[in-house]
Amino acid sequence: MIVWLNGTHGVGKTTTAALVQELLPGSHVFDAEKVGETLMDVRPALPPTGNFQDWAPWRPLVVETARHVLDFVGGTLVMPMTVLVEEYWREISGGLAAHGIPVRHLVLHAEPDTLRARILGDTVLGPSPFRLAYVDAYAHAARTWLHADAQVVDTTHRTAAEVAAQVVAALP
Repeated sequence: MIVWLNGTHGVGKTTTAALVQELLPGSHVFDAEKVGETLMDVRPALPPTGNFQDWAPWRPLVVETARHVLDFVGGTLVMPMTVLVEEYWREISGGLAAHGIPVRHLVLHAEPDTLRARILGDTVLGPSPFRLAYVDAYAHAARTWLHADAQVVDTTHRTAAEVAAQVVAALP
């Protein structure tokens, strides 16, 4: 199974994924951003974009990489990855379904003011214009398709440990 932790940049997906891994025996964290970083290494050959998810190879590579990793390590993959474009999510989730891989799609949510405060106050990554740029895109996706497609876990007034516990409790 794959536990996909969606939500915008700065909401706590990576932190939550590590805590979920501690709580869920046999689970492994797989960050699909690494697939994007690999594609960035061949960037001169790819068209310019502000987000590697826009490159057509990224989505099927995420599916195939996750499938092979899951076949190799077994258990559950916890995947913290923002996907705010519905077409991209349909391509990824459909590809995983075609391989018979069940996906539990959860969205970590925080109110926009909370997100901005977290991003601006991040002591590890520092304030990030890239992350701030996605707050409004997330709000749009949440309103139009994302919250209807996934189980929403509100992180606004919860600690990372509480969010991770709620994620694990939501699993079959």
